[in-house]
Amino acid sequence: MYYEDFVIGEVIKHAVTRTVTETDNLLFTTLTMNVQPLHLDAEFAAKSMYGERIVNSVFTLGVATGIPVQETTLGTTLGNLGFRDIEFPKPVLIGDTLRVETEALDKRVSKSRPETGIIGIEHRAFNQRGELVCRVRRTALMKRRESEVSVEATT
Repeated sequence: MYYEDFVIGEVIKHAVTRTVTETDNLLFTTLTMNVQPLHLDAEFAAKSMYGERIVNSVFTLGVATGIPVQETTLGTTLGNLGFRDIEFPKPVLIGDTLRVETEALDKRVSKSRPETGIIGIEHRAFNQRGELVCRVRRTALMKRRESEVSVEATT
């Protein structure tokens, strides 16, 4: 999607879902040097308030922002300008299947780069029980359609 394609208030329910595996959690947690036993130690986690290992929340954030790429920003984003208001209301467990929806919150043409636009979006990830497991607001720098920029330049 280009900048012009985002409609404020529109919610896109992404078709791709992802079941989180033990390997996902183990690899991501160890690759990022997060040795939190809640993610890695089944015995430790069994004695926690969760009763089992929970998935690394940064992995959850990655899935919540990764699933939407194919349907929203693939080839049209110029970069993330920021992430904010990141929440994890429920833990993700090994074996959970995540689905994501994206809502366009706001947008404006860039003042310093008029060939681009700035989009505010919110991604929401849910588990197979419909429980919200991650919410994140993101600001992205997006390409504008050349025809739209050309029309503005001539008027």
